[in-house]
Amino acid sequence: MSRYITYCLVALSGVLLLLLPLLVNPGLVHLAGVTLVMGVFAVAWNLLFGYAGLASFGSGGLFSLGAYVMAISLRAGYEQSFLLLIVLAMVTGGIVAFLVGAVALRRSSGIYLAILTLAMAEVLRQILMRWHWIGAEDGLPNIVRPHFSYGLGLIDLSSGARYHVFLCLACGLLIAAIWWIAHGRFGRTLRAIRLDPERAAFMGVNTYGYKLAAFTLSGVFVAGAGALYAPLAQIVTPDLGNMLRSTQPILFTLLGGASSFWGPLIGGFLFSAIEYGTRTLVGLQEIITGVILLAVVLIFPTGISGAFRKLFASLEQGEPAPARKVEVSDAGRLGKPLTQRV
Repeated sequence: MSRYITYCLVALSGVLLLLLPLLVNPGLVHLAGVTLVMGVFAVAWNLLFGYAGLASFGSGGLFSLGAYVMAISLRAGYEQSFLLLIVLAMVTGGIVAFLVGAVALRRSSGIYLAILTLAMAEVLRQILMRWHWIGAEDGLPNIVRPHFSYGLGLIDLSSGARYHVFLCLACGLLIAAIWWIAHGRFGRTLRAIRLDPERAAFMGVNTYGYKLAAFTLSGVFVAGAGALYAPLAQIVTPDLGNMLRSTQPILFTLLGGASSFWGPLIGGFLFSAIEYGTRTLVGLQEIITGVILLAVVLIFPTGISGAFRKLFASLEQGEPAPARKVEVSDAGRLGKPLTQRV
């Protein structure tokens, strides 16, 4: 029952996001687009943490890498190949993630892996800050939203509303691909490795290979989210790969629930709603936001999605069965009735 309710809520949310340009002002449409992209980023990161049990603090570097690949290509005039540019950014992110994971997963684990990936992301950020060909610290501004010919005619994404519709469809495809991976044989194997890596290895599972594959796939989708972000923001800077950007998916996952596939998306929209609601409280916004987030984490240790899952489970169970008397005989008290719950 709860599964069907989840699917209905997901479908309803998708339709609402598609119709958002008709309902609210362009500022809120832009905020929803940014939140959706960061939600995809968080879902891709949770493929590592929630399924493989790997904590990476360097995903922001892969996000910025995908954004820079898209920005450089669009500024070079390759608008007609926009869809291929998204694929190119994802392949680039996957290659870099594979190279980083091949070294990091053999040398470290746990908190050491988190620190190592954070250091590598910082190295990439410092390189981008000193590379004058791509703007150094100022980054790349004036990124065009593409219009290209594909299939039946011209597709014009130059306006914010049209790009928002495309963004919803593209993010939906990315999320569907991650869902298929996470709920298939590969995802089940990752969960088995996370729960008991020694037993999984004893049963013949190549734990290192599966972890490396998860690390690579996460990088592919994170870079894809970065590629979609570049035309949305129309500017990319090295700060896209800083520590704050790398910790955003962690925060979204903790708020929404790491044990749920949809948890990071829920956490992302909740965080954006809190920030938007407190935007006028100058000087108090950070304090109020921090208190609210701390309260949510303490009250709901499994996240918002975990709380809803428990609620649905309790509703499905209903009232407990009433007690009734059953005749039970034993050697000591023959034929004496004994009340028990069945």
